[in-house]
Amino acid sequence: MSITELVRIALRALTANKLRSILTMLGIIIGVGAVIALMSVGQGVQALITEQLQSAGSNLIIVIPGSLEDNRMSGGPAQTRPVKPLTMSDYRAINDPLQVSDVIVAVPQADGAATVERGRDSLRLQVSGTNEQFTFVRNYNVADGRFITAEDVVAENRVVALGSKAAKTLFKEGEYPIGQTLKINGLPFRVIGVMEEKGGGGFGSFDNQVFVPVSTAQSRLFPYLRSSTGEHTVSFVLVKAASEDRLKDVVAQIEDLLRQRHDITYLNEDDFTVINQADILNIFGSITGVLTTFLGGIAAISLLVGGIGIMNIMLVSVTERTREIGLRKAVGAKRRHILLQFLVEAMVLSLMGGVIGMLLGFVGARALASLSDQLRAVITVQSVVLAVGFSALVGLFFGIYPALRASQLHPIDALRYE
Repeated sequence: MSITELVRIALRALTANKLRSILTMLGIIIGVGAVIALMSVGQGVQALITEQLQSAGSNLIIVIPGSLEDNRMSGGPAQTRPVKPLTMSDYRAINDPLQVSDVIVAVPQADGAATVERGRDSLRLQVSGTNEQFTFVRNYNVADGRFITAEDVVAENRVVALGSKAAKTLFKEGEYPIGQTLKINGLPFRVIGVMEEKGGGGFGSFDNQVFVPVSTAQSRLFPYLRSSTGEHTVSFVLVKAASEDRLKDVVAQIEDLLRQRHDITYLNEDDFTVINQADILNIFGSITGVLTTFLGGIAAISLLVGGIGIMNIMLVSVTERTREIGLRKAVGAKRRHILLQFLVEAMVLSLMGGVIGMLLGFVGARALASLSDQLRAVITVQSVVLAVGFSALVGLFFGIYPALRASQLHPIDALRYE
């Protein structure tokens, strides 16, 4: 008997009890749909994180004071040694091509929370003190006006560039912010620019920040940002490497330089951390990959439940069609023909559920992605093949026992069955 004939017989048997067949397929439909939808959203989250990290700047290296343990959030163990801050001289040494090669430019950043006021409106925002190279390193452009210049840094000018969200909050629709005055910690600052809408970055949302010259931030807004010797300090240093291939080499050079400058003898005594953007991407990729697999595994439980439903219905079908099986054997059907017949029925039932579940998964993935403006569903061929292929294996696995039971019936006993 050909496969085509077996499929035709299976479809005829399944359509004889349409409602029962549909209810049996429901577990497979839900399982396949859930696997595709959740894995697609998981892939979308992974792509979103990667895009946001890359949008914060390409070939980026971040140097922060303190070790990874020292930079834990509050609630962690007490520090075993004082954290030595990064100073402006550290920044200048990193930015010196004679000391660290393959660095295009390094940028200091002195951050702090401050009260930004305009009229009766008052916001508590993060103020970032930086220099004219910040937009280049961070791939962050000005939408209107201009950004901080080298002259602003040298003269300690009280000028500010606003993140897009901060500008919309402080200025009403139709107001032109450029040239207007606002106060930061009570000091007047002139607005010189509004940044493009950026969204989330590696360390929070750029759109809720305001940017001032680093010298102004250190001397006027955050005078406490000084080392024990009185030198101005920075929150961290951003470094743009010449190429992605040279990231690890540049990281090693920066580490050697800072160990020399900070008189560090042993590696476990580092009072700074150098973060490679590629390493951050790998870490987040691993985390989201595990979460995606975990979500897919949870959804796959529905497939197992659907498989048990298929086995149950196929056993009922064998019982109901005992006389039919006996008749087929009496007219010459062999055990393998009966075995194939019921196996094909189970697989047809499973594959039909898999196809419907695949379509449902596409719709579900789009619906879940629509809950966020930034999130999109990434439907891969691998997830579709995995879900539909697994559903076929479920049908095959859970159809074997009913098919064996049907093929082992004795024709005389089957014909006598009432």
